[in-house]
Amino acid sequence: MTVKQVYLCGDCGMDFPKWAGKCPNCGAWETLKLAPGRFTAKQSIAAPDIISWQAVGDAEIKRQASGLPFLDKVLGGGWVRNSLVLLGGDPGVGKSTLALQIASYLKGSVLYVSGEETVEQSVGRLRRLLNDDNLKPQSLNFLADARVENILAALDKNRPDLLIVDSLQTLTCENVNGVAGSLAQVKAGASALAEAAKRLGTTILLIVQVTKAGELAGPKTVEHLVDAVMHLSGDRYQQYRLLKAVKNRFGSTDETAVLSMTNGGLKIVADPSKIFLASRTNHPGSAVFPAISGSLVFLAEVQSLASKTAAFNAKRSALGFDGKRLDLLAAILNKRAGIDFGRFDLYVNLAGGLLIKEPAVDLAVVASLISAFYDKPLPDKTAIFGEVGLSGEVRPVNKVKERLKEAARLGFKHLIMPDFSGTVTGLKITKIKDIGDLVNFLS
Repeated sequence: MTVKQVYLCGDCGMDFPKWAGKCPNCGAWETLKLAPGRFTAKQSIAAPDIISWQAVGDAEIKRQASGLPFLDKVLGGGWVRNSLVLLGGDPGVGKSTLALQIASYLKGSVLYVSGEETVEQSVGRLRRLLNDDNLKPQSLNFLADARVENILAALDKNRPDLLIVDSLQTLTCENVNGVAGSLAQVKAGASALAEAAKRLGTTILLIVQVTKAGELAGPKTVEHLVDAVMHLSGDRYQQYRLLKAVKNRFGSTDETAVLSMTNGGLKIVADPSKIFLASRTNHPGSAVFPAISGSLVFLAEVQSLASKTAAFNAKRSALGFDGKRLDLLAAILNKRAGIDFGRFDLYVNLAGGLLIKEPAVDLAVVASLISAFYDKPLPDKTAIFGEVGLSGEVRPVNKVKERLKEAARLGFKHLIMPDFSGTVTGLKITKIKDIGDLVNFLS
């Protein structure tokens, strides 16, 4: 057996063949340490047996109901035994609240590990939730510890049906360099818990933070380690949240739940379209957009404001919509339709604290900007969707019939959209080939 020395960075987790004072990858100083236990595979070992696929029978996926119907729907039928699940979201969006609800509703034993709060703080929040729903968890225990070795020891001793770790960024491993939250610690903690889930048959829910870019904090290898990734999105100062599975090895990622934050935790919203349009008035800068999130279709309102400014650099601000995409659409309107926003501050907002990334919202944003620029509202009972290309063309999008059906259900009579071969009874459809057609229609 030939030993190979490897130096590991305690901050970024990258390894290097020789020591350096400064990490070549992340630039941190004095973080490279000799990694023990690294060696080449030159030793003679017996070849493992391989198995033909014909010899393997149908594997039955064993699931356990969570007690929360909306969560079972997003997970594809409930918790899968031996699985590791990530729950990500912005700070304050309600991850810990949802985790406590999960712990309360499960018909089984739960161990809740908190690295951010004391047991008293977690139980105090739990009691507020229990008072609202008169819940009595079957078997719920708490552990306030962030050391992975202690968590694994408690897991081995108690063998709960579900382990909840809040959060992954607080965990530390004794034999790994770096502070809590560093890439090396996050990778090591996730790997150890993934191995424990498979070995003990326990389902593990890991809560993780989200970066400013909207990505799960930590290395991408953590996402590859886990079996499912759920994302809880929404504005912490607004009432509504979206819970969606972005990865699921045991089910579909087409399910999304719209939730409302109440004093008793997160509750399912039965009819999201009516909720998001409840306070809407047809004013300049407002456009209604049939949104798709997985298999869920709902109507959302895009609001825009174009305000003349004397500043040299006009402002561009977007809430719930990609700010760079707003710059791009403003440039397309300037180049392809002759609308110069150079002396206007532009503001775009998705009402209700929604975050929408699908390209079908482009045409609704463009229509709301045109409406705000001319200070002229769109025709009443009109919805609009479509993707806008760099040459100003309007491209088709997916699930057109579902969007039309939802708009018709809410009483909308007119749809502005890309070319479509089908028809829907009771709807007037205006087909738009490029944004020039849209400007002519709205101006």
